[in-house]
Formats: sequence, C-alpha cells, structure tokens
Amino acid sequence: MKHPSNRAFFAYWDGKRAGARAPDRSEIEPGAVRELLGDIFVLSYDANSGHPFRVAGTRVCALLGCDLKDKSFSALFEGSGRREIEEIIAVVAEEMLAAVAGITATADDGSRAHLELLLLPFNARAHTPISLTGLLAPFDSEHARLGSLTLTSWRYLDHPPQALVPRALRKLKIARGFMVYEGLA
Repeated sequence: MKHPSNRAFFAYWDGKRAGARAPDRSEIEPGAVRELLGDIFVLSYDANSGHPFRVAGTRVCALLGCDLKDKSFSALFEGSGRREIEEIIAVVAEEMLAAVAGITATADDGSRAHLELLLLPFNARAHTPISLTGLLAPFDSEHARLGSLTLTSWRYLDHPPQALVPRALRKLKIARGFMVYEGLA
C-alpha cells in the first residue's frame, strides 16, 4: 500500500480481526478512525445491484460528485473494468482477502487523477447480509469531480492459509464422498 490513509485503515482493521480472517462489522469503531471517515465506505455484497454503497464518506462523495448511498459501486468503473472490480469484490467477500488497487480517472478539468483503493471484508454471520468496507484515497487533492474510474493494478493481501473457503468449494466440479451442508435450525 502506498497511501498513508490506506495503511492506517488496514492496520486498524488488522488489529480488530485479532488473528481471525476478518473482524465483525460491529467491531469497527468510527471514532478510532475519525480522520479517515471521509474516505471510508461500506458496500453491500449484491452483484445484481452492482454492489451498492451502504455508507460513503463525504470526501468520497465529493470526489465522485454525488451522494453515493444506494448507488452501484461497479458502475463507477468504465466498461471493461466493471467485470474485474466485481471479481475483486467477490474474492474479498467470499475468500475474506483484503485487496488493494491502483485507480486512475479523468477529472472534469481534463487532468488525470491517481487513487488507491483498499477493500476489506467483514466477518460473515448467519442471517445477516454480507458487506465489505473500503477506502478510496486520491494521491493529490487538486482535482475537480472525477469521471469513470479505470483499474490499473491490484493485488490481494494474503493471510495464513486455511482449509477450504466458500469460493473454493463452489469451484469444485465433482464432489465425492461424504459432504456436510450447514443448514438453518
């Protein structure tokens, strides 16, 4: 991670997970990251709706020129990048891996803006919708409203290996032997 805000938010998130794959959403205290709140957002993991914003900080809204609540996150990306960002979101939510990405955009005044995106999972609980959090930080603050975002690079931040995760299970073509499916009681 290059941006200091992303490093600070990741360090806070990492401390809250305390060795688990991800912290619960309720463990994130807004007061502890007060100086970062303007750049932080929360997304619903809902591919059919384009992963809408549940909450978006004031600087993120100002940067993109509108109130983002309930707007599609993936729709912010230009055509070819939408599928890539949706795949990154799926990995973050399902495999509980953090991701960091480089983003570029063209501002209304024609200048190019460079940003860094951090996506972090929340611990999934039964009977609650899956969501994830993130931080979108520009490297310079001298830009007007930004247009479509372009994904330039990304990587996942690894955690200690675990046996099987939901995404790996879904990719298995043939299941043999005894399988246990968790149900609702």
